[in-house]
Amino acid sequence: MDEQKETLQRIVSTLANKNDEIHNFIDTLNQTIRNVQVNSSKVIRELDEEFDALYSVLDEMKGTMANTIQQERAHKIQALHNQLSQCGNALESSEELLELAARTLNIMDPTEFSKAARQIKDRVTMASAFRISLKPSISDSMTHLMVDFSLERHALQALRFLPVPKAPEIDIAACLVADNCITVSWRMPEEDSRVDHFVLEYRKTNFDGFARVKDEQPWEVIDYIKDTEYTLSGLKFDKKYMNVRVQACNKAVAGEYSDPVTLETKAFVFNLDNTSSHLNLKVEDTYVEWEPTGGKGQEKVKGKENKGRSGAPSPKRTSIGTRPTAKGSRDRFTGESYTVLGDTTIESGQHYWEVRAQKDCKSYSVGVTYKNLGKFDQLGKTNSSWCIHINNWLQSTFSAKHNNKSKTLDIPIPDRIGVYCNFDGGQLMFYNANSKELLYAFRTKFTQPLLPGFMIWCGGLSVSTGLQVPSAVKTLQKSENGLNSSTCSLNSVAQ
Repeated sequence: MDEQKETLQRIVSTLANKNDEIHNFIDTLNQTIRNVQVNSSKVIRELDEEFDALYSVLDEMKGTMANTIQQERAHKIQALHNQLSQCGNALESSEELLELAARTLNIMDPTEFSKAARQIKDRVTMASAFRISLKPSISDSMTHLMVDFSLERHALQALRFLPVPKAPEIDIAACLVADNCITVSWRMPEEDSRVDHFVLEYRKTNFDGFARVKDEQPWEVIDYIKDTEYTLSGLKFDKKYMNVRVQACNKAVAGEYSDPVTLETKAFVFNLDNTSSHLNLKVEDTYVEWEPTGGKGQEKVKGKENKGRSGAPSPKRTSIGTRPTAKGSRDRFTGESYTVLGDTTIESGQHYWEVRAQKDCKSYSVGVTYKNLGKFDQLGKTNSSWCIHINNWLQSTFSAKHNNKSKTLDIPIPDRIGVYCNFDGGQLMFYNANSKELLYAFRTKFTQPLLPGFMIWCGGLSVSTGLQVPSAVKTLQKSENGLNSSTCSLNSVAQ
């Protein structure tokens, strides 16, 4: 019967997962329907705008050309009217001469007739009727202003929707996730010389595959990429995965997106546990500051913030191992143990985080500890904690500490310290986070889950999480497998 129950539970679990997938797909379909409605309305508006712009150009050209014809018509009519006026004046003058000639013919006196005839002859010789052209000065033809838009009509009739670039294909094998950078590589399914640039979009997610629509994060956009490869750098991997997709664009339109690809972005993510820190410490997620007033600004931790921190882990943040099960309290550390721990345990694997101290910080320690660190204990003074300690009070000292033993480090103090923990390999290494130079290394055997630990007095610390183990650190870690005894003088097998 137990086997049947187990089999039935697997069937039920499989069916429940399938139901979740179907629900997710239904959400995706509904969202796609809404997108189709929105996008179709958008392209119809754009189509109207394009045709309105075309109509506007045609109307403007029609007005300009009609105005040219009207000006030509006015010019010709004015010229012809001028000719009509000249002809009228010449005709009027000729008629006067004709009347004068008719009266002259009736003169009987030879002398008077001869005189009048000479005058008429002179006037006729000078008459305007003999000087005007009897041919129209302007042609009535308007053929030089005729148009033939047959080619343009054919061009308009050939109007089609713009050719859309095909969706690129992401080359998963060529994609690389390293050093908190993601290199995405893609190719076009076929050569397309009209592609002008590419658009890369990415978003963080905790889902291995498609997230539910309601859980989706907005896409971050990188535009105008000219190559078929792009590296996203300086990322914080505070989610388990990264979705990426690419689209190709020509001069006018963008094509379909490629199929989204999910890349794993494994990193160690934690916050500082303000529910169990020393009362003199003001803690905000990844920042801690020492306050001589006794942490009065932290009173609200007993209210809503404390409730949220002590509850179940948020599904929106990556968890490595398990959270401390002990209920947090603000008297977890007291006396001169100005300590705050991380809220996520390390139980296996390799992890990395970085710490930056304020310039005026007097004293601080960075390391790891088991959960059994006493309320009066300081990092490095027990056999269950390991750290490096920086003291800037009166004079600067730099040392590694474990089991109440200290080793002075005669090297410059970096402004950023990288912490590398290889739980399974029993390695705890501290690096100059800028140059990746090894500062000190502990080698031991961890027998209990670890917590990041920090001590601070007079100043503040900023912690950077969501970081992958840098490639340079991995390389150094391999080379440090043969550490000499002087480097490992504080190392021991943890009890």
